Amino acid sequence: MSSHKPIHQVIFDTDPGIDDAMALFLLARHPSIELRALTTVFGNASVQTTTRNALALSAFYGLSIPVAAGAAGPLGASGEKEFPAHVHGDDGLGGMFERLSSGAARPDPRPAHQLICEMVNAQPGELTLVAVGPMTNLALALRHDPSITQKVRQVIVMGGAFGTYGHGGNVTPVAEANIINDPEAADLVFTADWPVVLVGLDVTQEVVMKEEFLAGLRGKGQGAGDFLWEATRHYQDFYHGRDGIGGIYSHDSSAIAYLIDPSLFTLRAGPVRVVTEGIARGQTIQDFAKPTGAQTPWSACPPQQVCIAVDEDGVLELFAQAFETKE
Repeated sequence: MSSHKPIHQVIFDTDPGIDDAMALFLLARHPSIELRALTTVFGNASVQTTTRNALALSAFYGLSIPVAAGAAGPLGASGEKEFPAHVHGDDGLGGMFERLSSGAARPDPRPAHQLICEMVNAQPGELTLVAVGPMTNLALALRHDPSITQKVRQVIVMGGAFGTYGHGGNVTPVAEANIINDPEAADLVFTADWPVVLVGLDVTQEVVMKEEFLAGLRGKGQGAGDFLWEATRHYQDFYHGRDGIGGIYSHDSSAIAYLIDPSLFTLRAGPVRVVTEGIARGQTIQDFAKPTGAQTPWSACPPQQVCIAVDEDGVLELFAQAFETKE
């Protein structure tokens, strides 16, 4: 690996989660990234479980950074309450948490949204927020200090589904999991005046890590490859049973791939809104047509970027490289 100075300073907002664990390894190992903090949120499991997982994974990957616990539930009382143990296992890590040392690490005393605001204010223009769970912590940060929209370098979100290549929702026909977990928060985040890139199912479900690819990680990454191979057995069983893909989708790792190499993705600009009621609750809708002058719910919203195509081989190669000899 190169010894070049990192060019991305990142706060990773996450709900570990098997694919979160994979994305975290890529963040921890890539030479272009300096991971500054983890903030945790409910989603793939309770926030107590995701925080425990984040602390244990940080130690396992050799990180020494703050881990701040965040939102235990959505902004509104009507959000989703169940956790997808059928996807990620009861421990959020495919039954593999016991392989990690929980150690004596404790969370940062600050709530996640406060840590985000304080770090962004301390380094205006330098920090990138990468969010791969429900958007609740980011929405709370916006409410706590709206000025951070002018100080964040960029916001990269794994979430949403826009129908490209027929990719609709993965919880309802139109709603992706991270968004439906807190649609109100997502709408606040996407309509705020800061630069957002959405890496949604349109591209993450175009990048499939096949079983042989995952098996090839074994013996690499100072034990991380073996851990992730075992953790993805539960995850792969779910996706193969549902979609017959013989592997797993590269959800959260694709967001990190975008951060590292945006040229692997094709973007489409336009404001994004989230449906917050009715049968389409959680649907993400981008207005990418040329303005007609008519006022719409998108008219006053800033344009954001949505990923609509991806170089699958490029993303897989980027991920595989993280498991090669450590610099």
